[in-house]
Amino acid sequence: MTKPDLLRPFLVTDGSKFRLKDYDPGDTAGLPPEMKARSKALLQEGVARMAALQARLYAQDRWGLLLIFQAMDAAGKDGAIEHVMSGVNPQGCQVHAFKAPSLEELDHDSLWRSARALPERGRIGIFNRSYYEEVLVVRIHPQLLEAQKLPRPRITPRIWKERFEDINALERHLWRNGTIVRKFYLHVSKREQQRRLLERLDNPEKNWKFSTADLVERAQWNAYRDAYADALAATSHDHAPWYVIPADHKWFAQALVADIVVDALAGLDLSLPQPDAQRRRDLAEARRQLTARA
Repeated sequence: MTKPDLLRPFLVTDGSKFRLKDYDPGDTAGLPPEMKARSKALLQEGVARMAALQARLYAQDRWGLLLIFQAMDAAGKDGAIEHVMSGVNPQGCQVHAFKAPSLEELDHDSLWRSARALPERGRIGIFNRSYYEEVLVVRIHPQLLEAQKLPRPRITPRIWKERFEDINALERHLWRNGTIVRKFYLHVSKREQQRRLLERLDNPEKNWKFSTADLVERAQWNAYRDAYADALAATSHDHAPWYVIPADHKWFAQALVADIVVDALAGLDLSLPQPDAQRRRDLAEARRQLTARA
């Protein structure tokens, strides 16, 4: 759908100047409404390119790719993951959805459970929510911070800045060790969220998606918006950038995410392993034995 330079408007490049309100949740990069009818074909083109690159990523076994999806409720994270990754070989991809932490997870540091789920070399790891919840939902709901049983001297007014520092250090470490990180904030408008939540109530086939917790979180809309703005501004860097994905139009959001993933993989100069002289001799001998038996 897009060329790499057209991805830049959605990239958070300068945290000091970043303002979430400057991004329009309904943006489609100037594409006309009739593009929606072609969006499925465009998405499949992106998925096909991604699948070819992922096969090389898996075979080369040197790089890893971590994709992080964060958003307000009903912004379309599940759908984006489902559609964008539909053509990827399951052997080379792993998805982790982070729910409320268990008692075991609460007895460890705030990054522990995410660190355990990081992708291996050659694989694409997808986080549906992530360690960013530690500076979002935990920040909005003080009782969740209390449940983490931190020593009192460690709970200071600087705790959120300190957690940003920890996240930046982790993502720098990942980059230095060959894991590419791309982060997506699916930016949905409050009106569109309302429409989607009502659809979950009105459509019996979508009733299962609705939770009364969605209303509790929606009541904190402004607090979440500010927390997201702080997090994106503090943790978007060249080695682990954030992209603000306009999410009011799912077709555009999904195609844009696919293009960003393809762009990240294409920048790695991936190639299939080439056999050395001994390997070529082994292959030739294997062929000789197979043809002789035939």
